[in-house]
Amino acid sequence: MRRMAMFFVAAAVFSVVGATVLFWTLATALGSPDTVGNVARGVGLLVVLYGFLLAARSLRRLAAPLGDVIEAVGRVADGDLSTRVRERGSREARALARAFNAMTSRLEAGEEQRRRLLADVSHELRTPLSVVQGNLEALVDGVHPADEAHLEAILDETKILSRLVEDLRTLSLAESGALALHREPVDVGVLVRETVDSFASQAEPAGVLIDAAVPSGLSQVDADPVRAREILANLIANAIRYTPRGGRVSVEASAEAASVAIEVRDTGAGIAPDRVDRIFDRFYKSPESRGAGLGLAIAKQLVEAHGGAIGAKSVLGKGTDIRFTLPAEPPSDPRG
Repeated sequence: MRRMAMFFVAAAVFSVVGATVLFWTLATALGSPDTVGNVARGVGLLVVLYGFLLAARSLRRLAAPLGDVIEAVGRVADGDLSTRVRERGSREARALARAFNAMTSRLEAGEEQRRRLLADVSHELRTPLSVVQGNLEALVDGVHPADEAHLEAILDETKILSRLVEDLRTLSLAESGALALHREPVDVGVLVRETVDSFASQAEPAGVLIDAAVPSGLSQVDADPVRAREILANLIANAIRYTPRGGRVSVEASAEAASVAIEVRDTGAGIAPDRVDRIFDRFYKSPESRGAGLGLAIAKQLVEAHGGAIGAKSVLGKGTDIRFTLPAEPPSDPRG
């Protein structure tokens, strides 16, 4: 912008000087008695004309990039989110084009994410609904008797549907930042031991040993106890699911500077390096998984809603270690 202004000033100065010399020469040659007046009027006329030319040129240079943006806005309004604008013109025009392109990129990514989510939800709902429908039709047609075994199969599928709907609701609230957390001081030792104990009945039939290690004197965390338990439960359930018979799942807690870290380690098959970073994506799961692929995504969103962090390390054939942090409860003021 400064270079452009300096160019305009220099051009105007040179034009005035040139016009002055030209009119002075003409007036002298013609023997005009009002030489100074003629020169002044000529210079004034040239300056006005030059100003109009500069203004027209500037408006044309500004109008072309703005026209590109206006045309692109119309295409976006018609639903073409792949629209991009070529960056050209002044610095301000290029900045406008960059901002427009960034906006349409985010809109396009959001639309793609929405479509993928709808497709994933439809896929996950289809299986339990098909089972429920098939069993009910069999009961109505008299193919199956309305006994406890067949009714329990239908009930199990409705529980899967209910869990899926609740998981989707939790994930949606967490991603939008609308999830309400009821924070209070939470004893990490109690949280870990109670959650681990609740999985004993699930680990034992699977032949998986599960244990916990929490040091004494560990700081409390500032967290929603229900959501904190949900985080840990999702990680433990996932670890048990992928740990073979004879394997082990360990839950350990440790203190950090301003937080408490909790690790869930298993001795399962591990995860390929190119897949580790994707395990927290919603609906991402291994081909052999029977889950909906929401547990780790929910855990990640809940941890981040608390202001913590979560990550995973894995070695093929040796197991996976998922670690997350929660903010420590600040020490109380001894002065009251």
